[in-house]
Amino acid sequence: MPLRQTLRRWHIWLGWLVGLPLLFWTLSGVIMVWKPIEEVRGTDLLAEAPAVRLSTPPVPPRVSGLPVEKLSLEPRAAGPRWVVQLPDGPARLADPLTGRLLPPVGAADAAREVTSRYRGSAQVASVRRTSANDPPLDLRRPVATWAVELSDGARFYVDAGSGEVVARRTRWWRFYDWMWGLHIMDLRTREDSHNPWVIGFGIAALVSTVLALALLPLTTWRRRRSRD
Repeated sequence: MPLRQTLRRWHIWLGWLVGLPLLFWTLSGVIMVWKPIEEVRGTDLLAEAPAVRLSTPPVPPRVSGLPVEKLSLEPRAAGPRWVVQLPDGPARLADPLTGRLLPPVGAADAAREVTSRYRGSAQVASVRRTSANDPPLDLRRPVATWAVELSDGARFYVDAGSGEVVARRTRWWRFYDWMWGLHIMDLRTREDSHNPWVIGFGIAALVSTVLALALLPLTTWRRRRSRD
């Protein structure tokens, strides 16, 4: 069988093999650049947290006996709070006016943390607890949180220990994230871009392209010979 026909046959079969993945890659790529990334991430949905202002010097938190890894004074919806980060557990909040450790962040606290800074007009639709051992797919961080979902589909994750808003997810972000999983052929975790599927189809697409580049001069040369 002539070399040109062999290369053409391989090119056709590889074209059929990689045609669908190429369509998925192109479609997902176009969708991921359709909107500005700031809009996808919901950058403007929350106002910046207010600066910490105290009328008197803060009282150190009462953490005797606790192994403190980090201590910071941060703004919260209810006012400034000490954030006491423990090495082997969730953070704790303390009142800077008294130094007293505060109860863990509750559902109402998480909702207020979001609504106090939210710039839209949507209302809180639900607040649910998430586990650090089994975080939601659109969070993918081993942090216990309160998931505050609004009526417009936006979702905010509030750290159940520190009360910090650690992630914001819009409807478009979740669709974007699904397209990213399709793009890297990992819809389960949407993080493994080095999986056998994407590598295999990528190699097949590369070989198909090389064959096409090799066929072009062979076809041109054959046509010139037939004219002569």
